[in-house]
Amino acid sequence: MFVEVHATNLKAGWVEVICGSMFSGKTEELIRRLRRAQIALQSIDLFKPSIDNRYHEEEVVSHSGNSIPSRPVTSSQQILLYASGAKVVGIDEAQFFDAELPIVIQQLANRGSRVIVAGLDMDYTGKPFGPMPAILAQAEFITKVHAICQKCGSLANYSYRKVPSKNQIVLGEKESYEPRCRVCFSSGDK
Repeated sequence: MFVEVHATNLKAGWVEVICGSMFSGKTEELIRRLRRAQIALQSIDLFKPSIDNRYHEEEVVSHSGNSIPSRPVTSSQQILLYASGAKVVGIDEAQFFDAELPIVIQQLANRGSRVIVAGLDMDYTGKPFGPMPAILAQAEFITKVHAICQKCGSLANYSYRKVPSKNQIVLGEKESYEPRCRVCFSSGDK
């Protein structure tokens, strides 16, 4: 059950994490929350890693085509520089950021910002991905979203890579990845 948090409930800032596999709706949920903050007349800033230019250079775009303007950055420290006055700070594709991101997020929350982070919690091997474990450990609120397994139709929690590569980061879409449940991911059947 998800409880919508209101600024009156907490005196300082806080951290919300939206995590799950590829194609589970993480970015869609991030965009939804940021748009609600805009409706509430709260100032927002949205950041994404500059390496993620799959859909657009300067927008965060969901797989369903919804988009919102963002600022691409090369390091998490840049977020602190640009987000100085935002009441709500969004960060997409957090798994691609450097190891300093959890510290940056805590600094933003300590300043009084609501920080909403979206990212893959596991890489293509099913292991924790980048700074996400530390961010999850420090978050006040966590939403785990699921896709549908492309092999059997069950809830999918894993991102199965369909292309050969041993690199942890391989940007791609449906041609490169598909969501899988635990059983179908573990079997590794194509």
